[in-house]
Amino acid sequence: MVEVFKTNVLDVERSNLLVERLLFYFPDNKINFDLQDCDKILRVEGENILPGRIMELLNEEGHVCEILY
Repeated sequence: MVEVFKTNVLDVERSNLLVERLLFYFPDNKINFDLQDCDKILRVEGENILPGRIMELLNEEGHVCEILY
């Protein structure tokens, strides 16, 4: 299963910190950002994806995060 999110994360350092935080909660998932994409994509791949929790965690860090359809 893959879920793709649109974010407002702009820099690599910040994206790396966010990936670390997300992996703490979802250690079995593959998580990465594509900051070159105009939507600053966050891609989460795995069996147990909780989109609501992922969006909540990024919001807590001050970022916009929404499911990209």
